[in-house]
Amino acid sequence: MSEPRPQRSARPSPFRPLLPWLKRQLEGGPLHFTLLDPDKTPGSRAGELARRAEELGTHLILLGGSTGIRPEGMSEAARSIHASTRVPVVIFPQGAESVTPEADAILWMSLLNSRNLRWVVRTHAATSLAIRRLALEPISLGYLVVAPGMKVGEVGEADVLSREAPEVAAGWALAAEYLGMQLVYLEAGSGAAEPVPPSLVQAVHQVLQVPLLVGGGIRRADQARALLGAGAQVLVTGTVVEEGGEDALRPIIEEVNRHRVRPSR
Repeated sequence: MSEPRPQRSARPSPFRPLLPWLKRQLEGGPLHFTLLDPDKTPGSRAGELARRAEELGTHLILLGGSTGIRPEGMSEAARSIHASTRVPVVIFPQGAESVTPEADAILWMSLLNSRNLRWVVRTHAATSLAIRRLALEPISLGYLVVAPGMKVGEVGEADVLSREAPEVAAGWALAAEYLGMQLVYLEAGSGAAEPVPPSLVQAVHQVLQVPLLVGGGIRRADQARALLGAGAQVLVTGTVVEEGGEDALRPIIEEVNRHRVRPSR
């Protein structure tokens, strides 16, 4: 596996360190993150989609995907997003190929229910020194793939969590928190027919003290409402942005912002 090139971005960021900023935002209520895949929406296209999402009220751009990621494509997309928006850009990594110094931070994601230690910790060990040299802020995240899992479950070789076993999912999530992870993410998989069940989200939320992110299969405002009511603190949408455009994304973001007690700052 190639190591990221140790070059720093000259761009100053108002969001560094990002984790305290994120926690301040969460004091005002739930947030919405837009996930963009630079392999599907390269360069200026990523900047345009990010600008539209920001206008609708998204709070942060995640940049990454499951396959086909290249460092050059990540850097180009990150620069385009920064030039088009005033929201943070955070790496949603596939591996070392996802790293760019143009981002504000990187989700230091451990796919805890993977059968392959590469996705649990080995890639992290191979890239940690480069992350420090790049001065990227790592935000540790326990990543849990829930059925059906889709491409990320396949690529990540995950033993997907059952949708009918909320107590089991709660145990995995609490283990992530006890291991010191700063965020927990429940992922149904990009393009999933349905999101993570609210009953499972509620069970996980009840045992956690760290923020809970939920993504995959969120296409409608009523789904967003149910997940927020169950305790999701961040909703992540990607496929709906790429396929449905503004008309599909608007009601989801509006639902998130409707639950906020005060505007973002």
